[in-house]
Amino acid sequence: MAAADRTAEQSRGGMSSERRRRLRLEISREASRLFWTQGVEATSGDQIAAAVGLSTRTIWRHFRSKESCAEPIVMSSVDWEVNTLRGWPLGLSLEEHFRAEALRHGREAGPVEREDTALGIKMIRLGDSEPAIRTAWLMACDQVELQMAEIIAKRLGGEPDEMEIRLHAAAAGAALRVLNEHIGAALLDGVNPDDLRDAPERIAHAVRRATGGAVGDPVAGATD
Repeated sequence: MAAADRTAEQSRGGMSSERRRRLRLEISREASRLFWTQGVEATSGDQIAAAVGLSTRTIWRHFRSKESCAEPIVMSSVDWEVNTLRGWPLGLSLEEHFRAEALRHGREAGPVEREDTALGIKMIRLGDSEPAIRTAWLMACDQVELQMAEIIAKRLGGEPDEMEIRLHAAAAGAALRVLNEHIGAALLDGVNPDDLRDAPERIAHAVRRATGGAVGDPVAGATD
């Protein structure tokens, strides 16, 4: 959509939540590309706005700072995992489910989704030297932990705010964070993606180990 069209849409009284989500993601893509190629300090709000075709004022309507522009792309790097965990059937082990979903994702993921994931991996690496970008990654990990609490509660027949379930979710979330950082760094360092084909199983095993085996097996008697 051209900048003039966006401005006209906004002047008509705002936008839908879906349109806002897509616009934030579009801004985040361009900001992340600039951050990666020229660094965060060298990137200005004006440059981000010009790359997207928006006014700088519009950028600040959607983001509190230039560094926060990275947040949607960083979150997209774990979207697949979150969605896979959210859709985990009670009757399957985590390994079975992740293996099947990884195959499906490999067939169905489009180029834009793949590019967003690659940009997210770059932002996670950039967080090693940029505290504000690191904050965006840790915020995404916090969302993963919240999802894990709901998933674990469902499987163990408890509530997400119970201490034991929160501890399981925190441990599983930390394991996923470390594993994502490790796999992302390997890809950026030139490891052949074919050598990481076992990543879905490694993710499942990490959750199982982090929860002391409490999470990972099928739920007995489940029909879904």
